[in-house]
Amino acid sequence: MKKSVNVFAAAFVITGLAVNVFATNGDNMIGVGPTSRAMGGTGIAAPQDAISAIFSNPAAMSQLEGSQFNFAGTYFAPTVKATVVSPAPAAGVGNWSAKSQDEAYAIPAIGLSTPMSDKMMFGIAAYGVSGMGVDYRNKDPMNTNTKVSVMKFVPAVSYKNGNFSYGAGLDIDYQAADFGAGLSHNYALGLRLGAAYAYEKWAFGLTYVTPQNVEHKRIYNFDAAPFGSSTSFDDLKLENPAQFGFGAAYKGMDKWLFSADVKYIDWANADGYKDFDWRSQTVFGLGVQNKTTDKLTLRAGWNYGKNPLKKHNGFNAASPTGTDVQGTKMSTFGYEYFRVIGFPGVVEHHITLGAGYEFSPKFTLNLGYKKALAKTISETDSSGAITLKSELSESAYDLGLTFKF
Repeated sequence: MKKSVNVFAAAFVITGLAVNVFATNGDNMIGVGPTSRAMGGTGIAAPQDAISAIFSNPAAMSQLEGSQFNFAGTYFAPTVKATVVSPAPAAGVGNWSAKSQDEAYAIPAIGLSTPMSDKMMFGIAAYGVSGMGVDYRNKDPMNTNTKVSVMKFVPAVSYKNGNFSYGAGLDIDYQAADFGAGLSHNYALGLRLGAAYAYEKWAFGLTYVTPQNVEHKRIYNFDAAPFGSSTSFDDLKLENPAQFGFGAAYKGMDKWLFSADVKYIDWANADGYKDFDWRSQTVFGLGVQNKTTDKLTLRAGWNYGKNPLKKHNGFNAASPTGTDVQGTKMSTFGYEYFRVIGFPGVVEHHITLGAGYEFSPKFTLNLGYKKALAKTISETDSSGAITLKSELSESAYDLGLTFKF
């Protein structure tokens, strides 16, 4: 047991070091692990491994047989571009256009599930789940460089009673942020609750994740002109929002599995996100899996969530009152610049593919690919002289290993 705890602790640290910037549904990954992500991020009703069960719905761990250990790695490659049209007197920004210089990132995830009794399962997982940012240093006159990432360590249990099962996980969050003034990090706790029902050809699931609030000390000088130019730094609460989810899966066709999830992510009421005027998202995921041969399984999916970042066309860049950010007045130009150029989590449509190959009853290799189609946000101030524009697209490649014992 001590050895297992040490392995998970080390993996959690590795996850924290490796995950820097990514974004899909807002700044949340659409799913964790190659099986879930290859099926459009679905898994609330019928997860295929321990990682996706603990992330999607801990109650559905009861559907897994025996004990298994999962290791997964994601090669995540976002492409972010910005264009700013601004008179030089407006905060000294002028006109510029560039591609964010962030490189691709490696994101690890691990999961373990094992029976405690005929009715109970125990699981534990560590993974990166959300993040976002850009790097325009030496490209942007303001040298915009932003980073937010969230890692989770989640022990979970499920209890099965007939066709019903219930589950709970303790979310232990590590959140790191750097807005160009130095790294700030902190921790938060939350709960991940779930229920599931399986009967013959059908499976259903419900989940709720509590909001988890992190306070970043001395993170940024929001009231400087235009932003971040002095040494007096302000604090910022940045909350991982509450989430609600429902999933359904159909297993009635030989060798086929169809899954559908609907999730509500409450950005509009989460500290930090509501301050920068994000709307809440309803996210739809569809997935299909076919057991093509005794050893080969093919997967595909689609995921959609409307861009949560609201457009503010006609904003007053020279507003004398500025814009309030958690009690600090930020220049309206700096506020809009920060939102649109610094954190453009705007992609909506995701297309996913994947495959699994069972080398033996105890070892399976899973591969996945995700493409988030390019999405642009652009807004112009009330004078028509200032335009802020960002475009985001993403590719991700997954590899996962499942060991059963």
